[in-house]
Amino acid sequence: MTPAEPAPAFDDVIHAPHRLRICAFLDAVTSAEFAAVRDLLEVADSVASKHLKVLTDAGYVELEKPTGRGRVRTWVRLTPEGRAAYRGHVAALRGITAGLPAD
Repeated sequence: MTPAEPAPAFDDVIHAPHRLRICAFLDAVTSAEFAAVRDLLEVADSVASKHLKVLTDAGYVELEKPTGRGRVRTWVRLTPEGRAAYRGHVAALRGITAGLPAD
């Protein structure tokens, strides 16, 4: 493990399937519009909002609603803590599954 790699740590907040998908998606981008996250999950706004609130309360995600001209859109991004927690969770999952048969 290099210094840039987080220590493997199973995270119950991230482990829920929708929240894991949100973190995986956000890890690959700087930020994303709320609608893109909702569409990725194929859920209603309220369901996406619920999962984002859990991640926000944990300090893993930040929401931003820039004001200006036109419709106000909500942008979502992983915090540095969220990115480290997600990567640590993935490392823990890899550790759990290491050595298991491929079938």
